[in-house]
Amino acid sequence: MVMNRRSPFTSLEQAHWFKLICGASFQHLPSVRNLTLAYTLAGADCIDVAADPAAIAAARSGMAAAREANGGDVPVPWLMASLNDGEDPHFRKARFDATQCPSDCPQPCEQVCPANAILFNREDGFSGVVDELCYGCGRCLPVCPEQIIHTHSYVRSPESVAPLILESGIDALEIHTQVGRQEEFARLWQAIAPHLNQLQLVAVSCPDGEELTDYLWHLYHLMSPLPCLLVWQTDGRPMSGDIGAGTTRATIRLAEKVLAANLPGFVQLAGGTNERTVPKLQELGLLNNGKAGVSGVAYGSYARVLLWDLLEQLDTMSTSNTFSPSSLPLEAGNNHLEKNPALLNSALERARGLVSQLKDPLFAGKGQ
Repeated sequence: MVMNRRSPFTSLEQAHWFKLICGASFQHLPSVRNLTLAYTLAGADCIDVAADPAAIAAARSGMAAAREANGGDVPVPWLMASLNDGEDPHFRKARFDATQCPSDCPQPCEQVCPANAILFNREDGFSGVVDELCYGCGRCLPVCPEQIIHTHSYVRSPESVAPLILESGIDALEIHTQVGRQEEFARLWQAIAPHLNQLQLVAVSCPDGEELTDYLWHLYHLMSPLPCLLVWQTDGRPMSGDIGAGTTRATIRLAEKVLAANLPGFVQLAGGTNERTVPKLQELGLLNNGKAGVSGVAYGSYARVLLWDLLEQLDTMSTSNTFSPSSLPLEAGNNHLEKNPALLNSALERARGLVSQLKDPLFAGKGQ
């Protein structure tokens, strides 16, 4: 059932690295588990989840289910947790008081939410944002006619990092930062550094900005020497890959800028990645080009939305209710994707279609 694949390290070296981003703020545990299951079977090299013990446990449960579904013969992807050194759109939740909504409001927020996290008049009487489903994309903010939607952001304290690494047994960390945060990054790094020998990889995710190259070089010197692999994640247009094919342009432009800086480590795309990302990289000669090119791609909102209707079907079948995180404990077998072979096969077919762009040499050779 599983696609043949290289080890995560070899995938980076040979530019076949595929990472699934479940979402730094996404904590709908059944979905984290089932997304992990499907993309592990499809051949993902890394699963990136919120720095939350419950989300990490959900991903591990999905990996275990993938091994069981394939008779134990499934390579295990590296499990990554995401941290931030300051305000960041990946680490926020939308909120609003539904009692303030006018009775005649057309509720455009519900229509634009890619995670179906905004609900009105649910059977249990709930209206508002389902916190576990919201991953902070912010698309609801500008469309609200009353402008009553706001966001709540959070930053993980450096003191909480060591227990996270020591107790969860994760394989990798990703640090979300922005140009100009030298001091904030240094404080977080000070907490991480003593535990690097337990990690396979550290990734630094940074959007574009003035003096980006100088900032990344500063971070590299701060982190050196590293006993593990280093990945630079080019966060082009955060959480937008499901909007349309053109969103991939921003992350490719940023990747070209980072590649030109000749930083030690691997360069991996994120932020706006979708079905057009790999073909565009091939067209530009930026993939399968050794150290001079991109080593991999991370998919977030696009990879999740690709399977979303199947996960909703599973949830509806399990609860005979709306897509509700609170009603579905992780241990409940009826919300496990592998318990429904038809949905699992459909999910795996879609996941493979995306993963194969990087993994299948026949696809890669077409240069589409």
